[in-house]
Amino acid sequence: MPSRLSRFRTLLMAHRLLWLLLLGVVLPWGVFLKASSEIEEGEGFYGDPQILRWAHAHSRPALDALSLFFTRLGGPVPMVVAAALFTGVLVWRRQRRYACFFGLAVGGAAALNLLAKAILGRPRPAFWVSLAPETSYSFPSGHAMGSAAVVLALGLLLARGRWRVWLPGALFVLGVGFSRVYLGVHYPSDVLSGWIAALGWVTGVYVLLPPTKRPT
Repeated sequence: MPSRLSRFRTLLMAHRLLWLLLLGVVLPWGVFLKASSEIEEGEGFYGDPQILRWAHAHSRPALDALSLFFTRLGGPVPMVVAAALFTGVLVWRRQRRYACFFGLAVGGAAALNLLAKAILGRPRPAFWVSLAPETSYSFPSGHAMGSAAVVLALGLLLARGRWRVWLPGALFVLGVGFSRVYLGVHYPSDVLSGWIAALGWVTGVYVLLPPTKRPT
């Protein structure tokens, strides 16, 4: 009886791992690479300009302030500082397996974002003068990718009480992504691609370097 139960658990874990690979790694990277090829060929995405103009047409002082708050909080410097501090705390507490996972998940996402920007070189949208202008390349959104990587890595680290990370984390990630479109410094496709790339990268690290010996 124990052997049958053990085999059943092993089979169940194998199926979960397979679904995790398909939905969390293969599918996101397939979508991201497809979007990257479209950008490389100089083709835009349907709805990008229309959504930007719609967001700007509904601009309000309160939304201006809210968007600036989210875009500053989810910027590269705050995210890198927060990730470095959290990784340092994990090392200090001798949770080195957790620290390796978190550092590689977040740091690797940041490096991948810079590499993709340099290779693809998509210009920023320039439909109006932004309240928070940017000069770097546009695709994929570093704010969207960095914030999503931090939240996803934190959620995967917590074996219990994940809802406490997922709910406020999802709202934070959505707020950062919305702010980049609202401020006119990113196309919606930049933001979506940043989220997708973060999902594919962090999940891939989780599969290859799980923070626990038995991934959940």
